Amino acid sequence: MADTKPVPARPGAAKTIEGRPLPGKPGVAGNKPLPRAVAGRINGRDRPDALPVPADRRVSAFTKPSIVERWGDVAAGIRPSALASGDNVITMLEDIGEDFWTGGGVTAKSVSAQLRAIGDRPVEVQINSSGGDVFEGFAIYNVLREHPQAITVKVMGMAASAASVIAMAGNKIEIGSSAFLMIHNCWCGAVGNRHDFAEVAAFLEPFDLAMAQVYAKQSGKPIADIQKWMDDETFMSGAMAMDRGFADALLPADQITRDEKTKAADRSVNELRAMELQLVSAGLTRTEARAKIQKIKGTPGAALDAVDTPGAVDPELQSGFAALLATMRS
Repeated sequence: MADTKPVPARPGAAKTIEGRPLPGKPGVAGNKPLPRAVAGRINGRDRPDALPVPADRRVSAFTKPSIVERWGDVAAGIRPSALASGDNVITMLEDIGEDFWTGGGVTAKSVSAQLRAIGDRPVEVQINSSGGDVFEGFAIYNVLREHPQAITVKVMGMAASAASVIAMAGNKIEIGSSAFLMIHNCWCGAVGNRHDFAEVAAFLEPFDLAMAQVYAKQSGKPIADIQKWMDDETFMSGAMAMDRGFADALLPADQITRDEKTKAADRSVNELRAMELQLVSAGLTRTEARAKIQKIKGTPGAALDAVDTPGAVDPELQSGFAALLATMRS
């Protein structure tokens, strides 16, 4: 997710991890309430099944560090095989939202461009992502749902957090037998007093409900069950996802490959993402966390060298990251 320039906080206001002020309490003189969402209107057209996207992004919600690390353990390096390629395929094998560390990432803008290039034809979406910017995931879901032809979603390794929301845009959802789908509530970091945290909770609540409704529509399960699974941060294997109605079929094994060099490169970049989120969890803004990591990394520029040279990670750099992670966790 790209950083935006922080705006000055009102006196006494809490700040999100982006360094932006949280919304003022509606109805309080001098505090402009944050617009909650733009729901049901996408590209000027009424869409009753559209997910709400905030009109004013002052709270950021993204993937937890532990989920990013789990993706590195079980899903790094998984890619579609040659059998699963085609000119009507959209691959989502990165973070959802702009990825600072690679210069890539999956955005609504990029998906819209790919859909325009594909035209009025069926589309296949291949996913292996730990998630990322939840609200960008909502926007991508809406873009896919507007496509006039059928969309088949294939979960290759993992569709977690925002990526699981995107997966629900498919008319048909296939998942690998050893792949995972993970659902949870919006996760963000903030500082402040109890009133500030109450404002954040009130802001996030309608988005959690919107996700639960999308999952319930796909699975046919009661909203209460879905919300319990979200509260528990539930990982579902391919078989469990099918059993619970989150997927329609198992993906043939010959459509999935795991490349060891790609796996090493994925894990290298993933360490940076996890480190950033660990620092954010400790109260730093994303800008501050990235600056600290860049200082440890000791090289200019955002992208990690190992992205261009798979597996080329300085052992001293790895040990430095490991030590900092251990400190943050303790």
